Amino acid sequence: MGSSQSSGSASGNNESPAAGPSTSLPQEFPVPLEILEEIFLHLPPHQVVGVCRSVSRQWGEVADSESLWRERCRREGYRPRDPSKMTKDWRLFYFLCKKRRNLLKNPKAEHGMTDWKILENGGDGWSVAGVMVPHPNETVQKNFVTSFMMCRKSQLIDLEEEGYNASFMDRFQPEIRISDWCAPRWDCGCEYNICVELLDEKKNPIQTFAPETVYFEQWNDQSWTRITHVFQDYGPGVRYIKFIHGGKDTQFWKGWYGVRVTDSCVEINPAMDS
Repeated sequence: MGSSQSSGSASGNNESPAAGPSTSLPQEFPVPLEILEEIFLHLPPHQVVGVCRSVSRQWGEVADSESLWRERCRREGYRPRDPSKMTKDWRLFYFLCKKRRNLLKNPKAEHGMTDWKILENGGDGWSVAGVMVPHPNETVQKNFVTSFMMCRKSQLIDLEEEGYNASFMDRFQPEIRISDWCAPRWDCGCEYNICVELLDEKKNPIQTFAPETVYFEQWNDQSWTRITHVFQDYGPGVRYIKFIHGGKDTQFWKGWYGVRVTDSCVEINPAMDS
């Protein structure tokens, strides 16, 4: 009997803490999907993906649903150029629109020649200097300066490394927008050229933007000129973008009297402009 009572007493002691509130697991309360989706629409997108989707299966299904990200795109004004291609991948489309940015590194000469590959360094070579006249973008305070023989530099953009995978590029073929700014000195003529290529995985050109050379006369107002281009409907296979620009002065003056370039930009733009 003593052994039996001792066993019963031990059993009772074990059950007491197990039944207490401190060790009980919280119960999942079912929430209507439309309400849960509305809640997610008011949370930061990275929190929805990184936190909410791992809470439960129901939350994960809502966080991954096409309807959630389609509605998020609608509310934030991200409209696909071809809605017929948007039966899925709304989440990918949303985040690529959200992170639209300049894919060129050091475009404003803030870090010298860092990130640029020198192709031609004629005359006294490339240099960096402060802008001679204010740039339309007030954040631009420096520019790259060419010399009396041809100076050219380039960057190669790997789209996969920048987050634009092959299937997205092939399926949606988002606009690729190019812009560059150039200006002469007031007292010296100069020339400017640019070439931008869309390349396949073997770095063969698919499409090229290479306009005629721009010439600036001597005794000018040294104002800034913007060069722009938009690649559209370029077909599948684009994996790299090669950006090349440069120029020289046209009077062969020693020093840095050639064209000035700055604030170059290459952007992937998946959505229509609002």
